[in-house]
Amino acid sequence: MFDCMDVLSVSPGQILDFYTASPSSCMLQEKALKACFSGLTQTEWQHRHTAQSIETQSTSSEELVPSPPSPLPPPRVYKPCFVCQDKSSGYHYGVSACEGCKGFFRRSIQKNMIYTCHRDKNCVINKVTRNRCQYCRLQKCFEVGMSKESVRNDRNKKKKETSKQECTESYEMTAELDDLTEKIRKAHQETFPSLCQLGKYTTNSSADHRVRLDLGLWDKFSELATKCIIKIVEFAKRLPGFTGLTIADQITLLKAACLDILLLPLEMDDTETGLLSAICLICGDRQDLEEPTKVDKLQEPLLEALKIYIRKRRPSKPHMFPKILMKITDLRSISAKGAERVITLKMEIPGSMPPLIQEMLENSEGHEPLTPSSSGNTAEHSPSISPSSVENSGVSQSPLVQ
Repeated sequence: MFDCMDVLSVSPGQILDFYTASPSSCMLQEKALKACFSGLTQTEWQHRHTAQSIETQSTSSEELVPSPPSPLPPPRVYKPCFVCQDKSSGYHYGVSACEGCKGFFRRSIQKNMIYTCHRDKNCVINKVTRNRCQYCRLQKCFEVGMSKESVRNDRNKKKKETSKQECTESYEMTAELDDLTEKIRKAHQETFPSLCQLGKYTTNSSADHRVRLDLGLWDKFSELATKCIIKIVEFAKRLPGFTGLTIADQITLLKAACLDILLLPLEMDDTETGLLSAICLICGDRQDLEEPTKVDKLQEPLLEALKIYIRKRRPSKPHMFPKILMKITDLRSISAKGAERVITLKMEIPGSMPPLIQEMLENSEGHEPLTPSSSGNTAEHSPSISPSSVENSGVSQSPLVQ
């Protein structure tokens, strides 16, 4: 009765159930049934798989569609600089400020700058006038709320970063710097042997705490100081490039630096003392220089040599080099007071002051250098720093122009 069964109209599941339930009465051949079942199952599976793939692709394609980009936030607009009303670059040290006022305030605090107002301390500070009066500009920085503590905290962070960088710096000198250092060390050793003798002579205070002048001590001091000045001139002439400066600049530098060099601390070794003496001497910020840029260029390799030498010799003290340079400012202040004191001694000395010492103490701004003919008999034994003294006298010749 199954001869006329349309197998294709029966689902694979119905055929399988019929085949397993009545194996003995089934008139279909087993091989034909398996082939039919296998073909139908494969066809149905492919159909279902294709449908699922299409659905999955549709779902995936929906997920991959990019969403429209979100609009960019509007640029942040700061209030104008609280100090000068220029365009602000952000909030610095507690207030909205421009880059110019930010840097000015930072430098002023870090360097403990002291400014002076040449008017009534109420100058108008704006974008145009902010550089005219540093005093009023700094006062306005404080008035609008800039914080010193913010500068110090920022400085401490930078110190940590700088210390890491310094550890990686190379402390090796180039052949050129090494040669320069050796020349200056040798020049210092050969021209400064008498400086240490100055410490042997001291004065005693009287009961009323006033120092009385010991004429014998003064004579000894004058003799040693004159010799030291001559040695400083000899030292200067040995510095590479110094004699290439104009005579006027050589004299200006010598007058300005003599006392600085005499007051240098003696606990440093010869190389450090020699390099620092050269840096004090060859300094482009001295007044009345004709070629300050040329002087600055001569000083640059000296600074580099001293920095490398100190960091190699004192690796555990990475900040020793900047500290030494900062002491030069103190040195100038002390030497200026010393010069004032020596000049007042002229009132207490019965005789005349040695001309070389007096010329060295002369203010180069508007004062004529002392000539040997106006200083008594000592001029015959004291060469002058100034070429003008040489021109006015045939007795002594300046060590600079020999």
